[in-house]
Amino acid sequence: MRRIALALALVVSTTVSAGAAANATQPQVHLRVDQVGYAIGEQKTAYVLAKTAIGQARFEVKDDRGRVVFTGRAGASNGQWSPAFQAVQPLDFSGLRRRGTYTIHIGQSASPPFRVDTAKELFSGLVKDTLNFFDTQRDTAHLTDKDATVYHHPVFSGDGGDVPAEPLKPWANAAKADVHGGWFDAGDFVKFTHASAYALSNMLYAQRALGAQAPAALKREGEFGLAWLDKVWDKDARNLFVQVGIGTGSEEFGFLGDHDVWRLPEADDALETGPGDPWQFIKYRPVFPAGAPGEKISPNLAGRGSAAFGLAAQLAAQRGDKAAARKWFAEGWALYTSAKTTDVGELVTAFPHAYYPEDSWQDDMEFGATELALAALKIKDLRAFHLVRDAARWAHEYIASDAKDALNLYDTSALAHADLAALLPHGSLKDALIGDLRRQLDDGVTSAQGHPFRHAVDVTGFDAATRSFGFAATAKLYERLTGDRRYSSFGTSQRNFAFGNNAWGTSLMVGAGTVYPQCPQHQVSNLRGEVRGAVVNGPNGAENFEWIGIPDGANACPADGVNRFAEFDTPTARYLDDVRAWPSSEPAIDFTATALLALALTVA
Repeated sequence: MRRIALALALVVSTTVSAGAAANATQPQVHLRVDQVGYAIGEQKTAYVLAKTAIGQARFEVKDDRGRVVFTGRAGASNGQWSPAFQAVQPLDFSGLRRRGTYTIHIGQSASPPFRVDTAKELFSGLVKDTLNFFDTQRDTAHLTDKDATVYHHPVFSGDGGDVPAEPLKPWANAAKADVHGGWFDAGDFVKFTHASAYALSNMLYAQRALGAQAPAALKREGEFGLAWLDKVWDKDARNLFVQVGIGTGSEEFGFLGDHDVWRLPEADDALETGPGDPWQFIKYRPVFPAGAPGEKISPNLAGRGSAAFGLAAQLAAQRGDKAAARKWFAEGWALYTSAKTTDVGELVTAFPHAYYPEDSWQDDMEFGATELALAALKIKDLRAFHLVRDAARWAHEYIASDAKDALNLYDTSALAHADLAALLPHGSLKDALIGDLRRQLDDGVTSAQGHPFRHAVDVTGFDAATRSFGFAATAKLYERLTGDRRYSSFGTSQRNFAFGNNAWGTSLMVGAGTVYPQCPQHQVSNLRGEVRGAVVNGPNGAENFEWIGIPDGANACPADGVNRFAEFDTPTARYLDDVRAWPSSEPAIDFTATALLALALTVA
């Protein structure tokens, strides 16, 4: 489902021997916690993963000097995790409100350390870490992208819909484009406007939420992403470029794709290649437009791209830069009004579409109209009324559709609903928007009730980490909009899952916690060293790991080849921290941007 890019190393077990603690007669169990920590006033839950239920076993929370500061009893089992682990039991220590670093103990078993502190102290540093990942993803190589050749949409076939079926065909007029810059999408070096616009929108949304608390790096990274979006969108020609590079190569047609080569990005600039050579498209990367200049643009792209421009206009207006605010509003308006909203057909996301099989677009159009409306109000542009009316139309259509989801790369409705509802007076539409936010969260709560770790996302499918952070962000958006804290504990528990409170006992963000991805399928990380802040996919369906293999040129990781998480897998779900394992260990900008937003909203 996702692009094939590439990452795993030594991981320590999350069952730590702690000497003979109280209740030493209890069998050794695995203790799972949010390894980053818990804010002072939050619900605080850890889990016992046990081969058999341990009843109301006593647990102790100890500070970093070994002193017992809290005690409690294990709750009833939430159910079986796997044939090997018959019980998952919650440990509630919400009464612990003192700042510090702690571990949880049952018998001879101890948890990894975690902190209790203010949200600002816990998560501000992680926001900066996510920006470190985006800095690593900057494409400062590939100098030939400054004069890239424009090609017609590639044609694909095959069972996975990702096998090139025809040679690439350049436009008849040998059109060129400057598409240099921007962010690599994931562990590979392809660039997608679809994912970049989503990541940029989350980034600018977070910057607006943080206000004066926003770190300088967040502003710089937003400006970098905005500059590339401005480059790939030509408002005068009404032309949007949507992809740079091609992932899948073809032996039949004699060319390599980005996913066929493992290297650092600057190696591509040093190649000596040209037309007809298999390496041609590694150095001279094809660029693909949404369509011919002036043609209507896939509405998911037009919507999320115009939302990013609208957010940029709002931020410019807030800092008093009226010229920049008007410029970004004009860019967004031109893109928004170029959307194809009738006879839409298959949405344009990536080539092949199988990399990102999105099927909803009214959410993106609502998002674009809403952010542009907010910008128009700030610059006193009379199109604000038209845009609010449009946003209401798209919101109604989204809510009535069958393609509803929750916040992630494929659905931006939570961001749109929260801002549009705040803009509207009390009435039926505002109620409907708030109701749909509740629908997203209620669906998550219902799913979580059936999961032993109270996780809302199906771990046998893709995007577990980003969807977890999406629920955490949506809970914060709902609370900020309504003042209703009913989903606070749910949102916290989804963030907890992503930071280690899961069966495998691993954080899904590099550098966060004590057990985190060591071997991401990421070329720069594998060849150069750890990239803090990168968020990986996380656990996935067991069948998705059947055909993985180490890429040519990659450093084996883990070096000893041992899978230290295997005992926690189920017959249907796996987590593999290994450079081979793109289904679980590949990081991406959309994963990391959703985490950035959730953490920023928590800090704010």
